[in-house]
Amino acid sequence: MRLRQLVIAAESLATADRLRTVLGLGKPFADPGVKEFGLENAVFAMGDQFIEVVAPVTPDAPVRRFLDKHGEGGYMAIFQTEDLEGARARLDNAGIRRVWNIDLDDIAASHVHPADVGAAILSLDEAHPWDSWRWAGPKWKKHAIDGHLGGAIFSAPDPRALAARWSAALGQPASTSKGQTVIQLEGEGRIVFEEGSHEALSTFCISVNNAMKALERADRLDLATDGDGVIIGGVRFELNNLETADAK
Repeated sequence: MRLRQLVIAAESLATADRLRTVLGLGKPFADPGVKEFGLENAVFAMGDQFIEVVAPVTPDAPVRRFLDKHGEGGYMAIFQTEDLEGARARLDNAGIRRVWNIDLDDIAASHVHPADVGAAILSLDEAHPWDSWRWAGPKWKKHAIDGHLGGAIFSAPDPRALAARWSAALGQPASTSKGQTVIQLEGEGRIVFEEGSHEALSTFCISVNNAMKALERADRLDLATDGDGVIIGGVRFELNNLETADAK
């Protein structure tokens, strides 16, 4: 189980433009398939992981309801598994509802009802081959920058309860140490649950070649920054230097 993609819900793709400028991202992919959900999108590649911005183009899009209730923010976390059939059985046996399923030759996926896990939509995806990713288009490797997603932070009034629901859906244990509840993923990736006023996918933890330059670009755009972080599209991006993160 690994974190492969994080998604922001935004009012427009102007948020994607700001994200690209600050992080120095390459050309995004616009997936025509998201029209099924009343959306337009931009998918950016970092290493072999991805950040997506989605924006509604119809008044009845589910993202429109999310934006009206919460404003821009973290919308979905996509995890890659080698055994989607087993993952689907685990969800069904736990009474966790699947609201969308697709089975294609190169990828299969299931979206989990956000009410059953909390904070965001969870998607479980199985790609063939493992290092491919249909959702980013056929040329994502050409446009990828150096970098990776180190994890995400969820906030909730009861972070342990939220962690327990995500743990059940992911089939990965949650552990609590020094007041912090964590689900450890493949390699260095991890999902952290901390106390907050409401349930939200609040922070994307990413590593880039020069975090300081990214923060300087954010300042020029008058975006809110706080030490090692910048807020774009309602999400706090915790920025680490790639070489420092790899050394840990």
